[in-house]
Amino acid sequence: MRVLLVCLMLPLLLAGCGADNIYASDAEVAKYRYVSDEPPSVTLYTVISTNTGSGGHSALLINGRERIIFDPAGTWNHPWAPERHDVHFGITEKMRKFYIDYHARESWYVRAQKLPITMAQADQLMARVERNGSVNKMMCADSVSSALRDMPWLHDKAPFTFSPLKLSKAFGQLPGVTEKDHYDNDPDDNSGVLMIQQQPYNHGDTQFRE
Repeated sequence: MRVLLVCLMLPLLLAGCGADNIYASDAEVAKYRYVSDEPPSVTLYTVISTNTGSGGHSALLINGRERIIFDPAGTWNHPWAPERHDVHFGITEKMRKFYIDYHARESWYVRAQKLPITMAQADQLMARVERNGSVNKMMCADSVSSALRDMPWLHDKAPFTFSPLKLSKAFGQLPGVTEKDHYDNDPDDNSGVLMIQQQPYNHGDTQFRE
């Protein structure tokens, strides 16, 4: 079945753009590395249409010895959140809110489903997404579900799926998951959001990043 689905998806993948090869330097990653004082956790972000209820994107925020976002085939970026093959480092509270604000607009909202995990589990999941490599368009849910399925503590609970909604539904059934939906009335054309987020600020960089 998996081979059949991949074959059916192949023409669509070939029609879209390929994966990017963005790879921030060690110096950039070290400079913006952020460690949260919150307990270890993994949060599944699902972007959902307010008009049809369909799923548009899946991503993971992993909080452990540092906080990162695995944003497969995503389009969000920020100079203070250096990227390596769809993994963004330096995810302070400001960057986390920026990420949500970029995706939430009048026709889309963001569902955040947070699961407490151990530090060892966070380490394991981080290592998995960091070696994943860049992801082709429309493969976000597949990439996220594959990363989750590779975890021994989630293997039989995370489905193989190309559907962000199916992934969200299964993740929401895990014991201990808390859920919050984020709405915004910004217009659908969010091209200006990144410009606003990345404009110079009068505050000091360190203060602003927090």
